[in-house]
Amino acid sequence: MNTETLASRFKAFSEPVRLRILFLLLKEGELCVCDLVETLALPQSVVSRHLAYLRNHHLVSTRRKGVWIYYQVMHDNSELLLEYLQQNGKENKEMQADLARLKSNKSSQPCS
Repeated sequence: MNTETLASRFKAFSEPVRLRILFLLLKEGELCVCDLVETLALPQSVVSRHLAYLRNHHLVSTRRKGVWIYYQVMHDNSELLLEYLQQNGKENKEMQADLARLKSNKSSQPCS
């Protein structure tokens, strides 16, 4: 990986909302935008902007099912950083609250 790519990868990890999204995707495997919007209590435009940033930096991939777009983490050269995020997310109160909210929301109202 060249220096520019590496620097952009680190920049992608420098935003708290993107870290929260990545943590949830790491824990759940695949989520649709609606799951993330409801869980993070952020506007759809904000979540979509961060997901686009992550996609453009090859950290997440997408799958379309009807009108829904599902996101998942792409495991590649960033695996060590993602493992670090996953380990630290276990001790992060905000990320753990996001995970609990997601599980609660998914059990009560799954995306159609």
